[in-house]
Amino acid sequence: MAGFCSFLDLYSTQPILPLLARELGAHQAEVSLTVTVATAGVAVSAPFAGALADRFGAKRTIVASAWLLALFTALAVLSRGLWDLLVWRFLQGVVTPGIFAVTVAYIQSQWAGRGPGAATAAYVAGTVIGGFTGRAVSGWIAGQSGWRMSFLVLAVLNAIGAAALAMSLRPENRRHAKPATLAGAARLFRNGGLMATCAVGFCVLFSMHAVFTYIPFHLAAPPYRLGPGALGSVFGVYLIGAFVTPWFGRRIDRFGHRAVLSAAMAISSAGALLTLAGPLAVVIAGLALACTGVFAAQASASSHIGVAAPAGVSLAVGLYVTFYYLGGSAGAAAPGWFWSLGGWTGCVVLVVAMQAAAVAVAWRGWPARR
Repeated sequence: MAGFCSFLDLYSTQPILPLLARELGAHQAEVSLTVTVATAGVAVSAPFAGALADRFGAKRTIVASAWLLALFTALAVLSRGLWDLLVWRFLQGVVTPGIFAVTVAYIQSQWAGRGPGAATAAYVAGTVIGGFTGRAVSGWIAGQSGWRMSFLVLAVLNAIGAAALAMSLRPENRRHAKPATLAGAARLFRNGGLMATCAVGFCVLFSMHAVFTYIPFHLAAPPYRLGPGALGSVFGVYLIGAFVTPWFGRRIDRFGHRAVLSAAMAISSAGALLTLAGPLAVVIAGLALACTGVFAAQASASSHIGVAAPAGVSLAVGLYVTFYYLGGSAGAAAPGWFWSLGGWTGCVVLVVAMQAAAVAVAWRGWPARR
């Protein structure tokens, strides 16, 4: 449920970007900022999420953040134009690490020594379902009742999720919790394995955002001409990841993080290249492979945090999430240049290059098997 809530809103504007561009009279690069500013908000606040959890407890932090996310999503309905919408999207991003980062740290501490890879993969499966639901609901509702109504429906779903977390999330065992310190934070930057993990996370989300922020423009144009509802349905490929990612999690515990990341990025790159084919069915199959590989890579990188920084996990997760979402922000913005130069083909070239970089960093900075 925590994974579902944290990703329900973050990418919800992706399937309605062409609609926003038309209704708000904005360029594709301008409306793509609705994704960029949300992930930038995550990157800004992520370093402080662990400290809040250490001070107030993981459950309190997660639940409070979920309620705030519901509030800011509802307020987005009142936006008078693109810039108002960007403000609310940024605030949505700011409160998201209170769910995302704190839950990852919670898993690392509560499952220490007993398979955090599988537990992290289960959480990632929840994020997959949330990411699909947010995009699908946004596309379907916007196609029928406008983009403002899509935010209202998402706010209601957020509120339901927050209430469910308040009632069902178990309080964590805080007997071994240690307060974060500036000295501890400084040591993290000297941890080569952790910095390599942060770089991998940057590349992973960069490639994900590059694909799913710009594929709507590709599929809304001739010869496909898909509308908001159909574009929202395209994100149904995410559900494949929800089933496959837990399997990859067990492979992480068995074969190691580096091996699984390499296989995941190879699958994702193959899927991205497949989207260059003409038939829509083949493009959808390519998107399914692309996102499945990214989800498996995300599980591998997230679960490696506990290996790279077994002490001070909360701070380490905050640092990782910052780099991860900086990558997401860059991935939603930088491909605009490649789109202008080479269209969707230019975006795919950039995606494959970033995924190759992720593998190279992992092979240099991660142990072969831990």
